[in-house]
Amino acid sequence: MSSVSDSTSPMAPPAHARDFAQTPGLPRLIALAAFIGFCGVPAAWLLLHLIQGFTNLFFYQTLSFAPNSPAHNTLGLAVIALPVVGGLIVGAMARFGSDKIRGHGIPEAIEAILFGKSKMSPRVAVLKPLSSGIVIGSGGPFGAEGPIIMTGGAVGSLIAQAFHLSAAERKTLLVAGAAAGMTAVFGTPVAAVLLAVELLLFEWRPRSLLPVIVACAVAGFARPLMLEAGPLFPMTTPPVVPIALVSCVIAGVCAGVLSAGMSRALYAIEDAFHKLPVHWMWWPAIGGLAVGIGGYLQPRALGVGYDVIADLLAGHFTMHAALALLLVKAIIWAIALGSCTSGGVLAPLLMIGAGLGTLLAPVLPGGDVSLWALICMAATLAGVLGAPLTAIVFALGLTHDVNALLPLLLTCGVAYGVTIWIMPRSIMTEKIARRGRHIHREYGVDPLERLHVGELMTREPVALSAAMSIDDAAAQAFGAEQRHRAYPVTDATHAVLGMVDRQALTRAQDNGLQTLGQLYGVNPPLVALPGETGRIVSARFAAHGLERLPVVADATSRRLIGIISRSDLVKPAEHWRAEEQVRERMLHLGRRHN
Repeated sequence: MSSVSDSTSPMAPPAHARDFAQTPGLPRLIALAAFIGFCGVPAAWLLLHLIQGFTNLFFYQTLSFAPNSPAHNTLGLAVIALPVVGGLIVGAMARFGSDKIRGHGIPEAIEAILFGKSKMSPRVAVLKPLSSGIVIGSGGPFGAEGPIIMTGGAVGSLIAQAFHLSAAERKTLLVAGAAAGMTAVFGTPVAAVLLAVELLLFEWRPRSLLPVIVACAVAGFARPLMLEAGPLFPMTTPPVVPIALVSCVIAGVCAGVLSAGMSRALYAIEDAFHKLPVHWMWWPAIGGLAVGIGGYLQPRALGVGYDVIADLLAGHFTMHAALALLLVKAIIWAIALGSCTSGGVLAPLLMIGAGLGTLLAPVLPGGDVSLWALICMAATLAGVLGAPLTAIVFALGLTHDVNALLPLLLTCGVAYGVTIWIMPRSIMTEKIARRGRHIHREYGVDPLERLHVGELMTREPVALSAAMSIDDAAAQAFGAEQRHRAYPVTDATHAVLGMVDRQALTRAQDNGLQTLGQLYGVNPPLVALPGETGRIVSARFAAHGLERLPVVADATSRRLIGIISRSDLVKPAEHWRAEEQVRERMLHLGRRHN
């Protein structure tokens, strides 16, 4: 009795077909990331205490780590000199210590990841938090997030350098350290993971995402051991009403325009500093002078300003006070950061964005001052960073206000759309682009990753026997009717010994060899496997300067089943072109006439 198979039954997928690539070293990476995540908490604790200590030293002439705002100082005009002194110290540290401490940290981390094989020096791990503590403690209008990202990244990189790891694995641990540091400072682990994805990893793979998730989770659990638990700015806004949709669009456009304007202003100021006839070591002191003047006029614009952000979110500012604070903070932030001093950008952006929301609140229906301060705060962050998901979840993590999720989603999306339409690059990548290194931030699956060698190869290849004489091979395979530039050579069991081309035959004839089998030694040949992706094989082509490879059934038998060449790797590109560029109408709604 014979059985008939069901032609409609599903086919079993190939064993090599997986949603995600296998990473044999992933458990070790996760373990290292967990340790790095724990280290992020004391690193954040140290940075925050350095800021508090230097704030007390500069503004109140006391040796204390107690939280204190520089806005309450009684120094009068002498306050103008403090940021100048801080700038002088940090300028000297950058010149004689490490110039990697200049800037707000995130572009430097990106550059180390993409162009420096994710290697950071111990000097950066020490000097970055120290320099940032001095700058912010002397009144610099910055936050702790940029420095902690750089410091945490340096810690992760140093730990990674102690092990035998690839550059991609070092990148994962560097980013794990950076994200763990941000988690420890702000208590926003999910936002830190998204920041890693949108700004630092430049990929979405389990091999990098899982270690970063673990590092942020460990840092989040360990944070209450050394820092205060709970959200920085707890608040609850009323549920949104439908009219708020229009207000969100208006707020998003305003935040996007503000983001683009701030980014352009920052780099215009940096260009102006480059034209100064003085060494860059003196630039932070010059920028500090502007900070000091602004701080004298608006003392609450000095320092990190978490208390100011809290007051803006609570609606404690009048429109006049919010406008004055917004203008001064934006100006001194742009001048100070343009001077390439050390400091972060997130906290200033939060304050400036919240100030914008306070100004717009009277004309935006559908919410109160607190809602629009929160919404514009996140939208400004989304526009400047070019990271809308990070901004949305960051705002939720800072406030735990789930009622604001929907307006956050729309407003941040609009602000992001406005800035990518106006600006070719974000504030994070512009500095790197000015050094001649372009960064493309769009994520997509590489067409060469989507197809495997078994789908791309030429089947039923023409092979030459190892027993064939050199002269017969030259006459038959490389004569007037030559069909291929190279051929695989197989032994009696059809196992591949290697590839042969005309140049190899010429060398064999010159050396007096008799058969093709004499061309090959005992070392296994370079081959491709049907389960390997096109990306893996293209890298093998590049590494060895090859144009084609024999495809074998498995590495043990090396039984020939096909040939893959460089021209075969063009096939995925044609598939991509058809998806992206070929437009066609698939549904015709009109009446068909016969």
